[in-house]
Amino acid sequence: MTATDPALTALAQGWCALSLLHGRIEAHIERALQTGHDLSVREYSLLDVLSRQHNGEGGHLQMKQVADAVVLSQSATTRLVTRLEDRGLLSRYLCPTDRRGIYTDVTEAGLELLEEARPTNEAALREALDEAAKNPELVPLVRVVESLPSPA
Repeated sequence: MTATDPALTALAQGWCALSLLHGRIEAHIERALQTGHDLSVREYSLLDVLSRQHNGEGGHLQMKQVADAVVLSQSATTRLVTRLEDRGLLSRYLCPTDRRGIYTDVTEAGLELLEEARPTNEAALREALDEAAKNPELVPLVRVVESLPSPA
């Protein structure tokens, strides 16, 4: 393949469109969450991921799993956890079966903030997708996002 190969050009254009859509959505949600709840998109995502943990088998996530879920490095995730812990939104404790493991849970204050912020996140996402759908290059991507099934 060469740089002028039509397939490569289409692939590159598709990637650019996806990147553009992601950036616009994230920026729109970021503004809404910061304004309404003093939360960043990453902080909201971390609270959301950790709020889905449970006490059953495999119910608690290791830091690498959390980092993967919020699309950050482990060190950046640890710093984010520390910031939210300092705000009283998260707590850490030792794993009862493996003293080397540390778990992170959302506090009651964190759960309350997450529930307050969830409608803002949903509304901002809807607004961002509606705005993106006005751009013909982004319409197919918006349709794909809207057609994805909800996780079980």
